[in-house]
Amino acid sequence: MALTLVGRGSQLASTREQLRLLGATASCAPFHARMRQANLAPLQATGIRVFQINLGKFCNQTCRHCHVDAGPDRTEQMSEETARLCMRALAATDIPTVDITGGAPELNPNFRWLVEQSRSLGRHVMDRCNLSVLLLGPQRGVAEFLAHHRVEVVASLPYFRPEQTDAQRGEKVFDRSIEALRLLNQLGYGHEGSGLILNLVHNPVGAFLPARQDALQAQFQRELQRRHGVVFNRLYTITNMPIGRFLQFLVETGNYEGYMQRLANAFNPDAAQAVMCRDTISIGWDGTLYDCDFNQMLELRVGEPAPAHVRDFDPARLNARRIVTANHCYGCTAGAGSSCGGATV
Repeated sequence: MALTLVGRGSQLASTREQLRLLGATASCAPFHARMRQANLAPLQATGIRVFQINLGKFCNQTCRHCHVDAGPDRTEQMSEETARLCMRALAATDIPTVDITGGAPELNPNFRWLVEQSRSLGRHVMDRCNLSVLLLGPQRGVAEFLAHHRVEVVASLPYFRPEQTDAQRGEKVFDRSIEALRLLNQLGYGHEGSGLILNLVHNPVGAFLPARQDALQAQFQRELQRRHGVVFNRLYTITNMPIGRFLQFLVETGNYEGYMQRLANAFNPDAAQAVMCRDTISIGWDGTLYDCDFNQMLELRVGEPAPAHVRDFDPARLNARRIVTANHCYGCTAGAGSSCGGATV
């Protein structure tokens, strides 16, 4: 079968085209069938522990692996009205963690307000940061703001050498990332006992699964300390999901079928039981609700009986929902599993 994925200007193929390709995969059984064989279907939510807010697709970088298709030319941004709906929904719950992502979430004009409101409600806040954004002129002071509000920083750094990082994230991004990491370290981030958590995220630079998380963490800590004097708390390994720009890369390089087969062959029932969507709710930039950020990018909204929009947020109905799955879910269930918090088993 000849694989095609047609782009639209600077954007990628439509979500419908991506889902069509994922559904036509010849190299692996449908994900829902594999879940039935493992006696894990239907996949049910177990409650909400993480309130994930995606502030939009505007970003100062254009990363090769980005499942969001974010970049400087994207205009999708969460409005003040939707941000207020998010905080109204959060205030009516005891959900402990707010996970703020993007794009580059710091570029949204409501970012600081959302952090302040979430912290005033006593919630732990995480910022998914691309690091280089902290060095932009208009963003000067954001690092200090994060430290002041005790925000956990989850920072993308594909590798501890510049060649691999720049290949995935853009020229000279590694150097800017190291500069930003040193700034965070100076504020206390990553140092034991400071209470300022700095975690890094590693995505493989290519069509393969990540190595063992604990082994990579030890290697990253040793090499970043030795080469650059940088310290951090934990490393999260995340499998590249076959959606967005990474799906485009797989098709264009002839790696799509092989990668999907690799994911399916590594299907792990223990990882499938521990997928993040079971205790996460993902809110899109327009307020639409999804089981996870990956489903959000494929426009796979939460299923019945859950409400479709944050204005109608209802924890009881959301806790009872069935998780919506498709073949991209093999990415979170392969090997040691993959989630926004790294390996799951």
